[in-house]
Amino acid sequence: MERSTIQLLRFQFSFFLLPVYLFALSRVLYTNWWHAALVFVILHLLVYPASNGYNSYMDRDETSIGGIENPMAPTKELFRVCLLMDIAAVLLSLLIDLPFALGILLYILASRAYSYRGIRLKRFPLIGYLTVVIFQGAATFWLVYHGSHRDLSFNVPESGMLAASLLVGGFYPLTQVYQHEADAKDGVQSISRRLGYRGTFVFAALVYFFAFLVLAWHFFSSLEWNQFFVLATCMLPVPVYFFIWARKVWKDTRAADFRHTMRLNWIASICTNTGFLILIIWKTIAD
Repeated sequence: MERSTIQLLRFQFSFFLLPVYLFALSRVLYTNWWHAALVFVILHLLVYPASNGYNSYMDRDETSIGGIENPMAPTKELFRVCLLMDIAAVLLSLLIDLPFALGILLYILASRAYSYRGIRLKRFPLIGYLTVVIFQGAATFWLVYHGSHRDLSFNVPESGMLAASLLVGGFYPLTQVYQHEADAKDGVQSISRRLGYRGTFVFAALVYFFAFLVLAWHFFSSLEWNQFFVLATCMLPVPVYFFIWARKVWKDTRAADFRHTMRLNWIASICTNTGFLILIIWKTIAD
């Protein structure tokens, strides 16, 4: 396999998408751990990398993209590998059940519509934003919860789905803030480009605020306030760094760059993954 193909699949980027998986898994009352492991493989080793690769194949980026400061040029091999990974993901999903497989297929189709030049939902600030927020947030939460539940339950907590989408919705515009010039050249009007540098930070702060309100409602309504405070404590470094970075951008918009964005990615992912992982361990011990 060519080096460019391996690079552009961006397997490391799956770590940034891991919080939704861990969040959903932490809420499953009766877990089928074999299914949970299979769901992880399908999402993080097949679906997400294939989505990254296909997006790179369509965009042919010459500047920094998520997780890669200097992307290589994509080749036809990348397209073929992504297609094979998508097929493998759907076929493996049938080992869980048909609704899960259909959900994975729908996710893949939405991802392709987001990137494909003939449709290219990412061109539109609101539609592109909602596509990412719904599928990387609520839809993924549903897939993980349903697929990992011992009884393949369809009774997925709606507050958890909403919180997942809001967490993604607050984070996603910040991943676009350094790409304004590249997006302009490509004819993409991202939500961040529409909001501007300062507007992106204000918008992200508001969405994160509502995300924490929904998380609090989700845990308090289940009388699990102690778990919420553990999670909030783990996530404390995220707003600290966010406001430090926002202050820099307020003074000089050149601070809205790739390096600051990736630093926030790592801090947010490590802190959030740690918090949800603690909840999973807590649940396992309690069971």
